[in-house]
Amino acid sequence: MALHPARYWHRLDDGRLQCDLCPRDCRLHDGQRGACFVRQQVDGQMMLTTYGRSSGFCIDPIEKKPLNHFHPGTSVLSFGTAGCNLACKFCQNWDISKSRDMDRLMDSASPTDIANAAMGHGCRSVAFTYNDPVIFAEYAIDTAKACRERGIASVAVTAGYMHAEPRRDFYAHMDAANVDLKAFTEDFYLHQTGAHLAPVLDTLLYLRHETTVWLEITTLLIPGLNDSNPELTALSRWVANELGPDVPIHFTAFHPDYKLDTLPPTPPATLTRARRIALDAGLKHVYTGNVHDVDGGTTHCAACGLALIERDWHRILAYRLDPQGACPGCGQQLAGRFGSGVGTFGARRVPVHIQTYSSGGSSC
Repeated sequence: MALHPARYWHRLDDGRLQCDLCPRDCRLHDGQRGACFVRQQVDGQMMLTTYGRSSGFCIDPIEKKPLNHFHPGTSVLSFGTAGCNLACKFCQNWDISKSRDMDRLMDSASPTDIANAAMGHGCRSVAFTYNDPVIFAEYAIDTAKACRERGIASVAVTAGYMHAEPRRDFYAHMDAANVDLKAFTEDFYLHQTGAHLAPVLDTLLYLRHETTVWLEITTLLIPGLNDSNPELTALSRWVANELGPDVPIHFTAFHPDYKLDTLPPTPPATLTRARRIALDAGLKHVYTGNVHDVDGGTTHCAACGLALIERDWHRILAYRLDPQGACPGCGQQLAGRFGSGVGTFGARRVPVHIQTYSSGGSSC
């Protein structure tokens, strides 16, 4: 087990330690773990038990995170650990996020190892994903620092459920984030995730207005739970009014899994309806995911409507931005982070093993 001193906690008068990382505020006796399962009181100190250990590494297209306005076509080295600080009944990665078996963390890699591997494989970025990087913040931050030294960007794929102080520290080292806005009602968050909506909205507001982190949002639409017209309208209007119309949002299809395995999958028509509602609410870049929908995957110019980036699943069919990231038809700048051209990684998914480098050592 990779024990590493954790930050963001304080000692209570009764000897317990309170974790201050996320709004769960877990209060732990010696040996006890938090709700995330990976933060534990050990001999009077808070420890992260998964530092330097991963459930696996893969090279993905950046569009799979999903990020459609962040260096399109480039590759991203993706990894996660185990555990989660939410309790989503519909978790699509439950075998990782709900894992209580640390033996499944077979891959070991220090932050330096990961940064070197990303550079060696030609990846434009590293993504903390599969489970929520909030719960392994120390590992993610150290990895992001090592990546930044090598010119590699860092991407957080997260539910956004964390307190203000660690949020500031965490996002100071991130270049992009896709935040799961799981629904737009407190009832859904409470009964389907065991969490609350307000802290997630606070994270979105913070990212948009107080950082330079590129932000995109994903909402998984679950039939009968968060896909009604009134809720989708309220969500879309809030994003447009509070975050701005340029923030991309991805509506993705649910498939039966984990504790909601008796519900039907999301019909493609639901995603099309959600996309139309969001566009009507003023959002400029609305996408569909987990379905075959070329129109729902295509990026259009918000000014003249020209198709700028055409996609089929995670494969780019056409790329028409000029070298400055503007529409060649009308000159309108597209919101996002774009290099001098499109990447050519394609829709592959490549599992990789991280070599440990003697120069950097291993924290495992």
